[in-house]
Amino acid sequence: MKYITLLLLGSFGIWAATPPAVVVHSAKDLAAATARLAAKKSRFAGEDLERYGHHYTMLAERDATGSSEVHDHEADIFFVLSGEATLLTGGKVVNPHTTKPGEIRGTSIRGGERQQVGAGDVIQIAAGVPHQLLVTNGKPFSYYVVKVTGQ
Repeated sequence: MKYITLLLLGSFGIWAATPPAVVVHSAKDLAAATARLAAKKSRFAGEDLERYGHHYTMLAERDATGSSEVHDHEADIFFVLSGEATLLTGGKVVNPHTTKPGEIRGTSIRGGERQQVGAGDVIQIAAGVPHQLLVTNGKPFSYYVVKVTGQ
């Protein structure tokens, strides 16, 4: 009977839509996933991992500076896995445009504070704070991201 229940739950998408309560991403798994992203040979590659009620996770890698961005309703937490970058926060987004409701991107940030970040660092960026990762050495910068939604 429990197998039929699981089958029914799965067929309605309820089972598949609920992520496991505990997920462990081993260092080996993250390294393999990062290698897959690096093989895409683009300035930025990302992969969504899990989605929960008020947060979701992803893995990201970039080998060049990204756009500036502001999330009205999402805080970012980055766990830097490898590489080095300059994190630019605060200031004003240059050439802002809305990419989706609650998210603004731009070409750079005017003003703001610069901090060097690298492997092992944890970065927390509150919702509403302009931010940009500057990667100028051409070496990959890999990070695990937790996006926390305000609602």
